[in-house]
Amino acid sequence: MEEVEVVVAHQERATLRVGDVFLKIDPDQLRTDVEVEAMAIAPIPTPEVLWRKPPVLALAALPGTALGRLGEPSTASPAAWAAAGAAARKLHDAPLPPWPGRSPDELASALDAECAWLITNDVLPTDLVTRNRRIAEGALRPWPPVFTHGDLQVAHVFVDGDEITGVVDWSEASRGDALFDLAILTLGHEEHLADVVAGYGTDVDLDVIRAWWSLRSLIAVRWLVEHGFDPSSPGCEVDVLRSRL
Repeated sequence: MEEVEVVVAHQERATLRVGDVFLKIDPDQLRTDVEVEAMAIAPIPTPEVLWRKPPVLALAALPGTALGRLGEPSTASPAAWAAAGAAARKLHDAPLPPWPGRSPDELASALDAECAWLITNDVLPTDLVTRNRRIAEGALRPWPPVFTHGDLQVAHVFVDGDEITGVVDWSEASRGDALFDLAILTLGHEEHLADVVAGYGTDVDLDVIRAWWSLRSLIAVRWLVEHGFDPSSPGCEVDVLRSRL
């Protein structure tokens, strides 16, 4: 009998694996609508949709293994990281999805609120928050919108050798900043940034990528804490913030 593996579970949604099938359970059907449509129009490999019966979406497992995990060294080759950069570029060159993403003003408001929460509740030292906030403001500038994955973390990119076999978890896909995707892909894996940029194939502003590392980490801490994750684990968000100093 196949065992049920809990891939991730929290108050908002859960993902289970049974053999070669992933079952995503999400009561927010608008989020699932985005995921299904984004996978259908993305120009890079994505999981096959096997069936959908709300609140469950069944997806076929991708071959290969994840490019890495936040907080753990990646064993993937430099060529695999470059391939991930090339896949991101192909996505960013595709036609825009029909729905918008968050604007710089919306992100600035979120940054204000999260920094205030972190300081008021003594979650992180004030100096760590304020210095990273100054860095994060570098990401809040006008950008040409592209088709972004929205959560292109290393655990969502699957590789077999040096080849990308697919990208999962498209529920945050939208029009957005290309450099945000590159920042999420390299968050906690700064040593692979040059490989990703080489595969991406164009000049990028590394300071903006670093600004996105700070911004994303600052606004993620509260959500992670409230959903049972530990952002202070080695190599994770709090360490990313400390590394910016």
